[in-house]
Amino acid sequence: MKASSKGLLTQISQFWNMLDDLAENDPARYRNFIEQELKDGKEFYVDPEPWLCLQTKILKPKEKILFINLCQWKRIPAPQSATHPVPISVGRPEDFSEASGAYTVIDVAYNPGVLQAAEKDQEVKGQLIKMAIHCIEERLQFTLAHSYHVTSFGIKGSIQRTKANLMGTKTDFTDFKEILRTENTLERIKSSTMSEPSHLPQVLLTKDQALAKGRCLIEEISSSEVQVEAEKPAYELKVAKDQKEKPLKIELKIELPGITSVSLCDLSVSEVDLLVEVPEKYRLYLNLPELVNTEMTTAKFVKNKSVLIITMPLA
Repeated sequence: MKASSKGLLTQISQFWNMLDDLAENDPARYRNFIEQELKDGKEFYVDPEPWLCLQTKILKPKEKILFINLCQWKRIPAPQSATHPVPISVGRPEDFSEASGAYTVIDVAYNPGVLQAAEKDQEVKGQLIKMAIHCIEERLQFTLAHSYHVTSFGIKGSIQRTKANLMGTKTDFTDFKEILRTENTLERIKSSTMSEPSHLPQVLLTKDQALAKGRCLIEEISSSEVQVEAEKPAYELKVAKDQKEKPLKIELKIELPGITSVSLCDLSVSEVDLLVEVPEKYRLYLNLPELVNTEMTTAKFVKNKSVLIITMPLA
């Protein structure tokens, strides 16, 4: 310890001597150096800023409501290029209990530039959300409901708590090696190859670079394409019961005016919730009143009425 302390003092002394020499021989460079250090220090201690808050559920190891705070934070470095991994910081889960019930909060942070790009492109935004969920599952060994909804509030808890949580975690850099595939009409993340135990999917932001690599996760959409906010469609939900008033199944009828093909609809059903999306047109997220059997769930599309009918037997 004494030897280590002596070596540290020697390095500090050498550092101050270097600054003294720089200040005397090159005042302009000395001033630039100090100004840059002050700027870097200010950014290092800056608070994260809320981007949006997601509500979903932890299914395993124990079922619980989950809030995911997605934040932008200058301490998270920007990707070196569009073909490099996107850095991410995932905080440790924190449990809370209120009068309304128990829940868990997990904080996730991206570089501000990454999220600013996502604001201009709903597809990129959706993929960043899915990748954050995927990273939480892989890193924390949770099973989450992949359907979610964006809360009306920007953050669950306080910025001070979020910052303290994220300060205790490291930033991960990992490539996403597989493209998204369609499974049960919902795009899911298939798998990833990890360069470290904790990992992050890679986001490709330009068509040319994506084609050069031979695969594409997210393509850049030209400014001429109009991004339309999805609206909540009209729906009717009923719980069918037997003669003894025992619940048997949930029947959901969703009206999708203008939709003429079931191929345009993405459907995801878990035991506790449901998500139906028609990209750039409709989005419906529901917490189900009863646990359902996902294996026995069926859906049919009435083309001439543009109605999707989903039948979910209870678990």
